[in-house]
This record gives sequence, structure tokens and C-alpha cells, in this order.
Amino acid sequence: MSEEWLIRGAAVTGGDPKDIHLKDGVIAAIGDGVSAPDATVLDAAGLVALPGLVDLHTHLREPGREDAETVETGTRAAALGGYTAVHAMANTEPVADTAGVVEQVWRLGEQAGYADVRPVGAVTVGLHGKQLAELGAMADSAARVRVFSDDGFCVADPLLMRRALEYVKAFDGVIAQHAQEPRLTEGAQLNEGEMSSRLGLAGWPAAAEEAIIARDVLLAAHVDSALHVCHVSTAGSVEIIRWAKSKGWRVTAEVTPHHLLLTDDLAVEYDPRFKVNPPLRTKADIEALRLALADGTIDCVATDHAPHPVEAKETEWAEAANGMTGLETALRVVQLAMVDTGLLDWAGVADRMSARPAAIGRVPGHGQPLAAGAPANLTLYDPAVPATPVDPAAHASKSRNSPFTGMPLPGAVVATFLRGGATVLDGKVTR
Repeated sequence: MSEEWLIRGAAVTGGDPKDIHLKDGVIAAIGDGVSAPDATVLDAAGLVALPGLVDLHTHLREPGREDAETVETGTRAAALGGYTAVHAMANTEPVADTAGVVEQVWRLGEQAGYADVRPVGAVTVGLHGKQLAELGAMADSAARVRVFSDDGFCVADPLLMRRALEYVKAFDGVIAQHAQEPRLTEGAQLNEGEMSSRLGLAGWPAAAEEAIIARDVLLAAHVDSALHVCHVSTAGSVEIIRWAKSKGWRVTAEVTPHHLLLTDDLAVEYDPRFKVNPPLRTKADIEALRLALADGTIDCVATDHAPHPVEAKETEWAEAANGMTGLETALRVVQLAMVDTGLLDWAGVADRMSARPAAIGRVPGHGQPLAAGAPANLTLYDPAVPATPVDPAAHASKSRNSPFTGMPLPGAVVATFLRGGATVLDGKVTR
């Protein structure tokens, strides 16, 4: 029997308080004084109701790296962060470069039931950048893959990138590029600048990202295909993407929560929690990224949730793995960086964290406005909860490598509903 809920007095995308009736997996009614005598009543006064969040960039690690994360633990973390759908990146072991592997990941998501899992297929076999993977077979599989990425590695060969962009046009797919010119970043450890020089760490220049983005927007325009730029991190990248969009080219982009808030100065004590690819940049870059997200040049926030076991992060900087967890803190970071600064309102958050990523990722049933007849995928968020320090030990993720450890962040996800079923209530998973 499906759940039936009556959510009373929630501010729908930050607007006027409304009652929301969830029944049979859809929003049965929304408005003032809605009656549902058989429903469980949830008092949502003071809470913001948002469409269920959609993450375009999640590392769930399964199969192969279950010591860091599993589909179940990762999607529990997602639900606690307000997410109802996540895209699982391809750098698993074995790599998600065949129909068999993406179907395995998709089925694990179905079994877990905390969030819809949309596998991202690898662009190239084994992520090696030499030959195209089975893009068509993955697209035709039960997982219905539509986003392909070698994330963690750049598709550096321009001819291979062109062929990939051409191939996915047949099924309305998108190539999501990790923009990093490998020859410019060999041995790179930190953003190239004052801090890398001070710490004696090899620099990762902004131009290494920007050069690939410039090349790829031209390729996407040439073949009239869809390009998505992963984890944009520099002010220069923003300008290139803005230019490409001004041409009407099919280019979209994402920014991570950590690139909206954290700078390379945090690496001053060589703490590997702050080691990530692309690296943390400067305050000027953060300002450009925030403005670009606000004006829509950057389409969405994507977590790049990258869990690692303790031994992979608690080591010397040069040997530590790149990556940060992010699913359970993303909405709180966006409140701090974008809402509390006046750059976005809650309707803007719904657009950047639900509607646009759902459209880019071709995710049916997600990202729709909260309205009668829409799928009952939504989250209830309390922005008035005072800022409290982040404690990764309390997170559902198997890994603890949060860059926000001990940092006070405002707000709290109170409840999450997937097709009308509560996955999170009172800030806790329901099973």
C-alpha cells in the first residue's frame, strides 16, 4: 500500500505556505485548506518545500570500491541531503563502460530505494581515452544511460571527443567532460598561484581547464551536439561558457558546493581534506562562479561526491586521493553561499538543484514544479536552523572526507519524499 501524506503549511519554493497532499506517488492536490482525512499529517510550518534535488555528479563507488561507498550508503546520504535522483559516475571497478555494468548499478539503486540512480556511462573503454565505449548498448540497456563521462580523466583526444559528441546525438545523449589538459597538469597538486608556490606544490593552472572547455564548446557547436562541463572552477571558464551560450550552442555546466565556498588558502597546513580535482581556486574565482550560477551561465550545482576510505585521505598530501564528500551538506552550502548572500532565492535553488540538472541528465519524473499531478518527489528544508558544525561521523556515507568538517553551516533537511514515500523524516532515514 502506498503512503499518503498531508504536508501542512510548507512554503512552496519559498513562496506562500500551502498544503500538499501526496497520494499514489503523485501530488494529489496543492493549495490552501486541502483536506485528506486518511493521510498522515506533517506540520511543515516554517519549512521550504522544494522539488526533490537531482545530482548530476555522484561517485557511488560500487562495484569494486565498497570500502569507500556502496549504492545503498550513497543513496541514503543523498536522501538525507534532499536528493531524489543521482547520477552515478563511471569510475567503478570494473568501469561502467558496458551495458552489463550500468545495469548492475541501476538495479542496485532500485533495490536500495532511497533515490533513483541514473548510471553515467564511460566515454572510452576503461577510461583510458583510446577508443569509444559501448555508448549505444548502454543507452539501449535497462539503465537507459543518457550521460557519458570519463570523469577523473579528460577525453583529451579531440578526434575521439568529436566522435563521442557525434555518436550520442542518435539518442539525445550528452557528453560530460572533465576539463583538464593532461600535459599541463602532470604532477599537479594544487591551484597554480601564490599558495602552491608558498607550499612548494606543483601548480594546476586555470588554463588547463579553460583550454579544454574552449576546444570542446567549438567541437559541440561544429557537430551540433550536447556538451556538459563538469565541476567548473575558474573565472576564465565562466567567460568561455558564457560566450558559448551567447552563440546558442548546446553547452551546459555545473559547479560544486566546495568551489562555491572554499579557497586554496585552506591547503596551508597540507590537510588532504582540501585536495580535490579540479583544485580549490581563489576568492576571485569563487565570486565569478557564484555570479555565474546566479545569472544562469552555470546551470546547476553538482556535488562531485567523492568518498574515500580513511587511509586514502589521512596521509601525506602528495599521496592522498583527490575528492570530497558532498551529498549531505550541498543544500546547506548553497544556502550559505547563494541564498543568505541574496544571489538566489528558493525558486532559484529549485531551478539550479532540481529542474536544470534533471533536464540535462534526461531524468523523467524529476525536476518538475510542485503542482497537482506531478510526481511526488520533494524535500522539506528548514533554512532557519542555526548554523551548526558539520560532523561527518554522523553522516550516512561510509566515508568521512568532508572538507566542511567542523565548519558551521545553516539549515537542515527535514524530510525527503520519493514518489510519495518518505525516505527521510525528522532528518533521519526512515529505514
